[in-house]
Amino acid sequence: MENINQLISFVREQYKTDKFIPLHEPRFRGNEKKYVLDTIDSTFVSSVGAYVDQFEQMMQTFTQTNKAVAVVNGTSSLQVALRLAGVKAGDEVITQALTFIATANAIMYNQAVPVFIDVDLDTMGLSPKAVEAFLEQYGEIREDGCYNKSTGKRIAACMPMHTFGFPVHLDELLSVCEKWRIPLVEDAAESLGSYYKGKHTGSMGLISGFSFNGNKTVTSGGGGVIVTNDAELGKHAKYLTTTAKRPHPYEFFHDELGYNFRMPNLNAALACAQLEELDGFLADKRDLAVGYANLFRGLGIKFREELPEAKANYWLMCVELENKVEREHFLKYTNEAGIMTRPIWNLMHRLPMYLNFQRDEQKNAEFLEERIVNVPSSVR
Repeated sequence: MENINQLISFVREQYKTDKFIPLHEPRFRGNEKKYVLDTIDSTFVSSVGAYVDQFEQMMQTFTQTNKAVAVVNGTSSLQVALRLAGVKAGDEVITQALTFIATANAIMYNQAVPVFIDVDLDTMGLSPKAVEAFLEQYGEIREDGCYNKSTGKRIAACMPMHTFGFPVHLDELLSVCEKWRIPLVEDAAESLGSYYKGKHTGSMGLISGFSFNGNKTVTSGGGGVIVTNDAELGKHAKYLTTTAKRPHPYEFFHDELGYNFRMPNLNAALACAQLEELDGFLADKRDLAVGYANLFRGLGIKFREELPEAKANYWLMCVELENKVEREHFLKYTNEAGIMTRPIWNLMHRLPMYLNFQRDEQKNAEFLEERIVNVPSSVR
């Protein structure tokens, strides 16, 4: 009880309020109003406008990738990324059960099948060793790729998720995927501003998706971005997400099934202003993480910190409690005190629509599910 009271006092001091403190809320302190009003004055408020182009260029520069394509949300970025990676109806995609539901949903939207593999305790993200163990048991390389011997289905992609902005062990995972001829598609939705061995998350796989939802480090209200270093894939991503319409002054001709996933210029204007503030936001969150680490160290509670080879964005900061009973007590006491805390997600294979998909033991995922709690992480 005393430990939690010290946390409550610390959080209230950070945010200078006695009112309810949410888990993560946006900060608008730069050019947001100016740029949004500029789009209104220009009348280009929909899917065509200068801010869409500017936003894509800013994301290419920030992530050091060849092409960025703005879309309506993070889920759509993953859905299209998987299709561009070659995922077809009936294929399988290796991913993690410890994730936000958008990861699994994006697979299903392609009429593909998720295979849930365990995470690493240190990253909370997809475990290269667990993926390797699964493939050693069930994988079979054929002329057109890797197949699952137990189902007969092609394993068309592997999609790790960088949980709360903590990068997975990308080098090891890439090595496993290359060995088994499986494309790596990064779910980088939560990891804008995170790096693995000096490279931005989302830049190391074949293609990836980011989210700019209202609760992310920077937001466009609703939005996402596809990034890739493959120029042709990037070009095709833009084409597919703008209804696959062939360029013409006035004719409407569409030569494949595309999506109306275009980001409106209004949202892109907000995103550009937010990206201008990103370095400051990341510095503030890193400073808050240091404060939390010092506090929890004194309280004897494990605060989750970045690994030596990684630089995390500390999007949502979290602690690891002793067991589920301690977790429930922590959640109840803090929320009743007006400090929002939240457990990690229910594992995907516990949800009704994902009950019967192939999975491994999920030992680490279940351990974390019972213990991880997010604490307020907004920029101050």
